[in-house]
Amino acid sequence: MCWPGLGNPMLDLIIDTDPGVDDVVALLLAMANPERLNLLAITTVAGNVPLAKTTRNACLAREWARRGDVPVYAGADRPLVRTPLYAEAIHGSEGLPDSVVHTPAEGAASEHAVDYLVRTLEAAAPGSITLAMLGPQTNLALALRQSPAAARGLKQVVIMGGAWFNPGNITPLAEFNLFADPHAAAEVLASGLPLVYIPLDVTHKVLTSHDRLAEIRALGTRAGERVADVVASYISHDMQRYGLPGGPVHDANVIAWLLNPGIYQGRAADMAVVCEEGDAFGQTQPLEAGASAEGQVNWITDADSEGFFALLKASLVRLP
Repeated sequence: MCWPGLGNPMLDLIIDTDPGVDDVVALLLAMANPERLNLLAITTVAGNVPLAKTTRNACLAREWARRGDVPVYAGADRPLVRTPLYAEAIHGSEGLPDSVVHTPAEGAASEHAVDYLVRTLEAAAPGSITLAMLGPQTNLALALRQSPAAARGLKQVVIMGGAWFNPGNITPLAEFNLFADPHAAAEVLASGLPLVYIPLDVTHKVLTSHDRLAEIRALGTRAGERVADVVASYISHDMQRYGLPGGPVHDANVIAWLLNPGIYQGRAADMAVVCEEGDAFGQTQPLEAGASAEGQVNWITDADSEGFFALLKASLVRLP
Protein backbone atom coordinates (compact mmCIF):
# COMPACT_ATOMS: atom_id res chain seq x y z
CA MET A 1 0.00 0.00 0.00
CA CYS A 2 1.25 3.49 -0.88
CA TRP A 3 0.18 6.66 0.91
CA PRO A 4 0.80 9.34 -1.70
CA GLY A 5 1.30 13.03 -1.54
CA LEU A 6 3.21 13.53 1.69
CA GLY A 7 4.72 16.99 1.70
CA ASN A 8 2.93 18.21 -1.44
CA PRO A 9 2.63 22.02 -1.44
CA MET A 10 -1.14 21.94 -2.02
CA LEU A 11 -3.80 19.35 -1.22
CA ASP A 12 -7.39 19.35 -2.44
CA LEU A 13 -9.17 18.56 0.81
CA ILE A 14 -12.62 17.68 2.14
CA ILE A 15 -13.08 17.57 5.91
CA ASP A 16 -15.76 15.21 7.25
CA THR A 17 -16.46 16.10 10.86
CA ASP A 18 -18.75 16.09 13.90
CA PRO A 19 -17.89 19.33 15.76
CA GLY A 20 -17.12 19.11 18.85
CA VAL A 21 -14.43 21.23 20.40
CA ASP A 22 -11.39 19.52 18.92
CA ASP A 23 -13.07 19.39 15.50
CA VAL A 24 -13.50 23.16 15.55
CA VAL A 25 -9.81 23.62 16.38
CA ALA A 26 -9.00 21.33 13.44
CA LEU A 27 -11.27 23.33 11.12
CA LEU A 28 -9.66 26.62 12.13
CA LEU A 29 -6.21 25.13 11.62
CA ALA A 30 -7.17 24.00 8.12
CA MET A 31 -8.86 27.25 7.14
CA ALA A 32 -5.81 29.24 8.30
CA ASN A 33 -3.61 27.57 5.66
CA PRO A 34 -5.27 28.10 2.25
CA GLU A 35 -1.95 28.00 0.38
CA ARG A 36 -1.42 24.41 1.58
CA LEU A 37 -4.97 23.11 1.90
CA ASN A 38 -7.51 23.83 -0.83
CA LEU A 39 -10.56 23.18 1.35
CA LEU A 40 -13.28 22.15 -1.09
CA ALA A 41 -15.99 21.57 1.52
CA ILE A 42 -16.86 20.56 5.05
CA THR A 43 -19.25 17.62 5.41
CA THR A 44 -20.88 16.91 8.75
CA VAL A 45 -22.07 13.79 10.52
CA ALA A 46 -23.78 13.01 13.80
CA GLY A 47 -21.24 12.10 16.46
CA ASN A 48 -20.14 14.29 19.33
CA VAL A 49 -23.62 15.84 19.26
CA PRO A 50 -26.62 15.36 16.94
CA LEU A 51 -26.33 16.35 13.29
CA ALA A 52 -28.13 19.69 13.54
CA LYS A 53 -25.61 20.84 16.13
CA THR A 54 -22.50 19.47 14.41
CA THR A 55 -23.61 21.24 11.24
CA ARG A 56 -24.26 24.51 13.04
CA ASN A 57 -20.85 24.28 14.74
CA ALA A 58 -19.10 23.69 11.41
CA CYS A 59 -20.84 26.80 10.05
CA LEU A 60 -19.73 28.74 13.14
CA ALA A 61 -16.10 27.70 12.62
CA ARG A 62 -16.35 28.82 9.00
CA GLU A 63 -17.79 32.15 10.13
CA TRP A 64 -15.06 32.67 12.73
CA ALA A 65 -12.38 32.01 10.11
CA ARG A 66 -14.18 34.29 7.60
CA ARG A 67 -14.07 31.52 5.02
CA GLY A 68 -17.48 31.93 3.43
CA ASP A 69 -16.00 30.38 0.29
CA VAL A 70 -16.10 26.92 1.93
CA PRO A 71 -19.49 25.18 1.63
CA VAL A 72 -20.87 23.02 4.45
CA TYR A 73 -23.00 19.95 3.70
CA ALA A 74 -24.97 18.06 6.35
CA GLY A 75 -24.76 14.28 6.14
CA ALA A 76 -25.76 11.16 8.05
CA ASP A 77 -27.81 11.71 11.20
CA ARG A 78 -27.27 8.20 12.58
CA PRO A 79 -24.82 5.28 12.30
CA LEU A 80 -25.22 2.50 9.76
CA VAL A 81 -26.40 -0.12 12.25
CA ARG A 82 -25.89 0.67 15.89
CA THR A 83 -28.00 2.88 18.17
CA PRO A 84 -26.86 6.51 17.99
CA LEU A 85 -24.81 7.86 20.87
CA TYR A 86 -23.22 11.22 21.54
CA ALA A 87 -20.32 12.62 23.54
CA GLU A 88 -22.20 15.42 25.26
CA ALA A 89 -20.57 14.57 28.58
CA ILE A 90 -17.26 15.70 27.03
CA HIS A 91 -18.30 18.41 24.56
CA GLY A 92 -21.40 19.72 26.31
CA SER A 93 -24.97 19.60 25.08
CA GLU A 94 -24.20 22.02 22.21
CA GLY A 95 -20.82 20.53 21.24
CA LEU A 96 -19.22 23.85 22.17
CA PRO A 97 -19.43 26.01 25.29
CA ASP A 98 -22.80 27.73 25.47
CA SER A 99 -21.09 31.12 25.60
CA VAL A 100 -19.88 30.89 21.97
CA VAL A 101 -22.91 29.25 20.36
CA HIS A 102 -25.26 31.26 18.21
CA THR A 103 -27.04 30.83 14.90
CA PRO A 104 -24.47 31.43 12.15
CA ALA A 105 -25.21 34.02 9.50
CA GLU A 106 -24.94 31.35 6.78
CA GLY A 107 -26.13 27.79 7.15
CA ALA A 108 -25.40 24.59 5.29
CA ALA A 109 -26.03 23.96 1.60
CA SER A 110 -29.17 22.05 0.67
CA GLU A 111 -27.39 19.07 -0.92
CA HIS A 112 -26.84 16.02 1.31
CA ALA A 113 -23.20 15.41 2.21
CA VAL A 114 -23.23 11.87 0.82
CA ASP A 115 -24.55 13.11 -2.52
CA TYR A 116 -21.91 15.85 -2.53
CA LEU A 117 -19.15 13.30 -1.87
CA VAL A 118 -20.35 11.00 -4.65
CA ARG A 119 -20.75 13.86 -7.14
CA THR A 120 -17.39 15.42 -6.33
CA LEU A 121 -15.33 12.24 -6.16
CA GLU A 122 -16.84 10.81 -9.36
CA ALA A 123 -15.93 14.02 -11.21
CA ALA A 124 -12.45 14.35 -9.70
CA ALA A 125 -9.23 13.28 -11.37
CA PRO A 126 -8.15 9.85 -10.11
CA GLY A 127 -6.35 10.02 -6.78
CA SER A 128 -6.69 13.78 -6.45
CA ILE A 129 -8.69 14.49 -3.26
CA THR A 130 -7.72 13.96 0.36
CA LEU A 131 -10.52 13.25 2.83
CA ALA A 132 -9.90 14.10 6.48
CA MET A 133 -12.29 12.21 8.76
CA LEU A 134 -12.66 13.65 12.25
CA GLY A 135 -15.75 11.75 13.38
CA PRO A 136 -17.65 8.54 12.64
CA GLN A 137 -17.01 7.31 9.09
CA THR A 138 -20.70 6.99 8.18
CA ASN A 139 -20.75 9.48 5.29
CA LEU A 140 -17.88 7.84 3.42
CA ALA A 141 -19.30 4.35 3.93
CA LEU A 142 -22.64 5.49 2.51
CA ALA A 143 -20.94 7.23 -0.41
CA LEU A 144 -18.99 4.07 -1.28
CA ARG A 145 -22.18 2.02 -1.07
CA GLN A 146 -23.91 4.44 -3.43
CA SER A 147 -20.98 4.64 -5.85
CA PRO A 148 -17.97 2.32 -5.45
CA ALA A 149 -16.43 4.21 -8.39
CA ALA A 150 -16.23 7.33 -6.23
CA ALA A 151 -13.24 5.78 -4.46
CA ARG A 152 -11.12 6.50 -7.54
CA GLY A 153 -11.20 10.21 -6.79
CA LEU A 154 -9.53 9.78 -3.41
CA LYS A 155 -5.80 10.16 -2.88
CA GLN A 156 -5.93 9.23 0.82
CA VAL A 157 -8.25 9.16 3.79
CA VAL A 158 -6.77 10.48 7.04
CA ILE A 159 -8.72 9.33 10.09
CA MET A 160 -8.68 10.37 13.72
CA GLY A 161 -9.66 7.18 15.43
CA GLY A 162 -8.75 3.98 17.14
CA ALA A 163 -6.45 2.92 19.95
CA TRP A 164 -4.11 -0.03 20.37
CA PHE A 165 -1.84 0.42 23.36
CA ASN A 166 -3.70 3.42 24.79
CA PRO A 167 -6.96 2.82 26.69
CA GLY A 168 -10.13 3.70 24.88
CA ASN A 169 -11.96 6.93 25.68
CA ILE A 170 -15.53 5.63 25.48
CA THR A 171 -14.96 2.05 26.71
CA PRO A 172 -11.79 0.49 28.15
CA LEU A 173 -10.92 -0.75 24.63
CA ALA A 174 -12.61 1.55 22.10
CA GLU A 175 -12.09 5.09 20.87
CA PHE A 176 -15.27 7.15 20.42
CA ASN A 177 -15.26 7.74 16.64
CA LEU A 178 -15.02 4.03 15.87
CA PHE A 179 -17.34 2.99 18.69
CA ALA A 180 -19.95 5.42 17.35
CA ASP A 181 -20.06 3.58 14.00
CA PRO A 182 -17.74 0.55 13.81
CA HIS A 183 -19.65 -0.91 10.87
CA ALA A 184 -18.86 2.17 8.77
CA ALA A 185 -15.20 2.02 9.80
CA ALA A 186 -15.04 -1.65 8.85
CA GLU A 187 -16.52 -0.92 5.41
CA VAL A 188 -14.02 1.89 4.79
CA LEU A 189 -11.17 -0.37 5.92
CA ALA A 190 -12.32 -3.08 3.50
CA SER A 191 -12.47 -0.60 0.60
CA GLY A 192 -8.73 -0.81 -0.07
CA LEU A 193 -8.36 2.98 0.03
CA PRO A 194 -5.05 4.42 1.31
CA LEU A 195 -5.87 5.04 4.99
CA VAL A 196 -3.88 6.94 7.59
CA TYR A 197 -4.93 6.41 11.21
CA ILE A 198 -4.06 8.89 13.95
CA PRO A 199 -5.12 7.10 17.16
CA LEU A 200 -5.43 7.95 20.84
CA ASP A 201 -1.92 6.52 21.29
CA VAL A 202 -0.63 9.64 19.52
CA THR A 203 -3.20 12.29 20.44
CA HIS A 204 -2.60 11.61 24.15
CA LYS A 205 1.03 12.60 23.59
CA VAL A 206 0.10 16.02 22.17
CA LEU A 207 -1.30 17.70 25.26
CA THR A 208 -2.81 21.16 25.53
CA SER A 209 -1.91 22.35 29.03
CA HIS A 210 -3.27 25.48 30.65
CA ASP A 211 0.15 27.08 30.08
CA ARG A 212 -0.11 26.34 26.37
CA LEU A 213 -3.62 27.76 26.29
CA ALA A 214 -2.26 30.93 27.90
CA GLU A 215 0.29 31.16 25.07
CA ILE A 216 -2.50 30.74 22.50
CA ARG A 217 -4.60 33.41 24.20
CA ALA A 218 -1.58 35.73 24.27
CA LEU A 219 -1.36 35.63 20.47
CA GLY A 220 -3.71 38.59 20.57
CA THR A 221 -6.09 37.35 17.87
CA ARG A 222 -9.80 36.59 18.15
CA ALA A 223 -9.09 33.12 16.80
CA GLY A 224 -6.57 32.48 19.58
CA GLU A 225 -9.01 33.72 22.20
CA ARG A 226 -11.79 31.50 20.83
CA VAL A 227 -9.57 28.40 20.79
CA ALA A 228 -8.45 29.07 24.35
CA ASP A 229 -12.06 29.64 25.44
CA VAL A 230 -13.54 26.50 23.90
CA VAL A 231 -10.64 24.19 24.80
CA ALA A 232 -10.16 25.17 28.46
CA SER A 233 -13.07 23.23 29.98
CA TYR A 234 -12.86 20.47 27.37
CA ILE A 235 -9.31 19.42 28.30
CA SER A 236 -10.06 19.41 32.02
CA HIS A 237 -12.11 16.22 31.62
CA ASP A 238 -9.21 14.16 30.26
CA MET A 239 -6.73 15.72 32.68
CA GLN A 240 -8.89 14.50 35.56
CA ARG A 241 -9.81 11.16 33.98
CA TYR A 242 -6.31 10.11 32.95
CA GLY A 243 -4.20 12.12 35.40
CA LEU A 244 -2.51 13.91 32.49
CA PRO A 245 -0.64 17.22 32.74
CA GLY A 246 -2.75 18.51 29.86
CA GLY A 247 -5.59 17.45 27.57
CA PRO A 248 -5.54 16.20 23.96
CA VAL A 249 -7.13 18.09 21.09
CA HIS A 250 -7.47 14.91 19.05
CA ASP A 251 -8.78 15.98 15.65
CA ALA A 252 -6.39 18.87 15.12
CA ASN A 253 -3.63 16.26 14.73
CA VAL A 254 -5.15 15.16 11.42
CA ILE A 255 -4.78 18.63 9.95
CA ALA A 256 -1.31 19.05 11.47
CA TRP A 257 -0.25 15.76 9.84
CA LEU A 258 -1.47 17.03 6.47
CA LEU A 259 0.37 20.32 6.89
CA ASN A 260 3.59 18.86 8.26
CA PRO A 261 3.84 15.05 8.30
CA GLY A 262 7.41 15.42 9.57
CA ILE A 263 5.97 16.15 13.01
CA TYR A 264 4.74 12.54 13.13
CA GLN A 265 6.08 9.01 12.87
CA GLY A 266 4.18 5.97 11.65
CA ARG A 267 4.39 2.46 10.26
CA ALA A 268 2.46 0.17 7.98
CA ALA A 269 0.02 -2.00 9.90
CA ASP A 270 -2.81 -4.48 9.46
CA MET A 271 -5.91 -4.03 11.57
CA ALA A 272 -9.49 -5.04 12.09
CA VAL A 273 -12.48 -3.22 13.56
CA VAL A 274 -14.62 -5.23 15.97
CA CYS A 275 -18.29 -5.03 15.01
CA GLU A 276 -19.58 -7.86 17.20
CA GLU A 277 -21.40 -6.88 20.37
CA GLY A 278 -19.34 -7.38 23.51
CA ASP A 279 -16.55 -5.81 25.49
CA ALA A 280 -14.41 -5.25 22.37
CA PHE A 281 -17.16 -3.59 20.30
CA GLY A 282 -15.62 -0.73 18.31
CA GLN A 283 -12.03 -1.69 19.11
CA THR A 284 -9.23 -1.46 16.55
CA GLN A 285 -7.29 -4.71 16.74
CA PRO A 286 -3.87 -5.45 15.21
CA LEU A 287 -3.76 -8.53 13.00
CA GLU A 288 -1.01 -11.10 12.81
CA ALA A 289 2.13 -9.81 11.15
CA GLY A 290 2.20 -10.54 7.45
CA ALA A 291 -1.56 -10.49 6.94
CA SER A 292 -0.77 -8.23 4.01
CA ALA A 293 2.61 -7.53 2.50
CA GLU A 294 2.70 -3.79 3.13
CA GLY A 295 -0.05 -3.16 5.67
CA GLN A 296 -3.61 -1.97 5.25
CA VAL A 297 -3.05 1.39 6.93
CA ASN A 298 -0.39 3.92 7.81
CA TRP A 299 -0.70 3.79 11.60
CA ILE A 300 0.74 6.92 13.22
CA THR A 301 2.72 6.01 16.33
CA ASP A 302 4.38 9.17 17.66
CA ALA A 303 4.34 12.96 17.43
CA ASP A 304 6.48 15.98 18.24
CA SER A 305 4.26 17.88 20.66
CA GLU A 306 6.30 21.08 20.46
CA GLY A 307 6.16 20.97 16.66
CA PHE A 308 2.38 20.62 16.77
CA PHE A 309 1.85 23.62 19.01
CA ALA A 310 4.30 25.75 17.06
CA LEU A 311 2.26 24.98 13.94
CA LEU A 312 -1.04 25.69 15.69
CA LYS A 313 0.12 29.05 17.04
CA ALA A 314 1.65 30.10 13.73
CA SER A 315 -1.65 29.27 12.04
CA LEU A 316 -3.97 30.98 14.52
CA VAL A 317 -2.19 34.33 14.13
CA ARG A 318 -3.22 34.24 10.46
CA LEU A 319 -6.93 34.22 11.28
CA PRO A 320 -9.05 37.23 12.24
